[in-house]
Amino acid sequence: MAMLTIGAFAKACRLSPKALRLYDELDLLRPARVDPDTGYRYYAAAQLEQARLVAWLRRLGMPLAEIRRVCLLRDRDASTAAREIRAYWARVEAETAVRRDLAAFLVDHLTTGPDGPGKDTAMLELRYSAHSDTGRVRPANQDTAYAGARLLAVADGFGPAGAPASSAAVEALRFLDTDEVPAGGVLDLLEDAVRGAEQAVRDVADGSDDIGTTLTALLWTGSRPALVHIGDSRAYLLRDGELFRITHDHTMVQSMVDEGRLTPEEAASHPERALLLKALTGGGSGAAPDLRLLHETRPDDRYLLCSDGLSGVVPDARVLELLASPASPDETVRALVEAANAAGGPDNVSCVVADVVETTVHAGL
Repeated sequence: MAMLTIGAFAKACRLSPKALRLYDELDLLRPARVDPDTGYRYYAAAQLEQARLVAWLRRLGMPLAEIRRVCLLRDRDASTAAREIRAYWARVEAETAVRRDLAAFLVDHLTTGPDGPGKDTAMLELRYSAHSDTGRVRPANQDTAYAGARLLAVADGFGPAGAPASSAAVEALRFLDTDEVPAGGVLDLLEDAVRGAEQAVRDVADGSDDIGTTLTALLWTGSRPALVHIGDSRAYLLRDGELFRITHDHTMVQSMVDEGRLTPEEAASHPERALLLKALTGGGSGAAPDLRLLHETRPDDRYLLCSDGLSGVVPDARVLELLASPASPDETVRALVEAANAAGGPDNVSCVVADVVETTVHAGL
């Protein structure tokens, strides 16, 4: 086996000898042989490919812990490693966009003219609340609901480990709630996050197709939310007094409605209305979720995400009535859950309500 000294290897892979010694200590890139007397490191020519990958990832600014993960993934599946790099770079772009916007704001804020410092700035943000309830019939709650400044999500688990499955799917998306993301990169970032949710569900379910979850989530970008949806949980938009459903159920009865074999009224009482065509399952069905950008948000828009424990028993007219009230998001989610329970509460019910509000950042502050 051809061996290279640490100096020759460093020159070939464009990593310094100091960096190679560090990566050896961190178990990121071990030498092929270490002289027992001198401690001098030697590397095999076959290690150059991994060393170059490490060098390139360091030039991207990737932390060492993430580089180790990419290298391990590359040994098993290069395409998975590539997705990991794409997800990392999407986060970098998101963080860069946040800093760029902050820099632009500060420049505007500090620019003085005859009337003093820059203009007041109008910004859109979310006011939100989430609530989940077991209902009146089920012995346990397998739903998970989450609301944050960037991320809204509802998941409805099923099977013997439905609760851990729904929780794992939502937990896999929660890192998206930490930073604002630019609209140009949000779908790639969300797609990679959903792959992480799929893997999390498979880990919980241990390969069983009988265990899984629906997932409906909105990622807030400040202008156009991004939607990911699989299963029969739903998302709605209340705008100017009208209620719009922005998801499409992945169910057997919905497909029959689409084909004209059932009316919506017949579908509502069909005995197999809960039969899912797509979901995140332990068997890794590979069913693709719906993934798209929504229309531009407006001040006073109100979003609702819910499990079928609400949509299956509370008519749209009643949902509209409750959403259109001036109540706060927290009051509204609780009123919606109460309406589902008043209708018999046959299933777990989860609701997330988020209001789009316009706030003003004053130039003098």
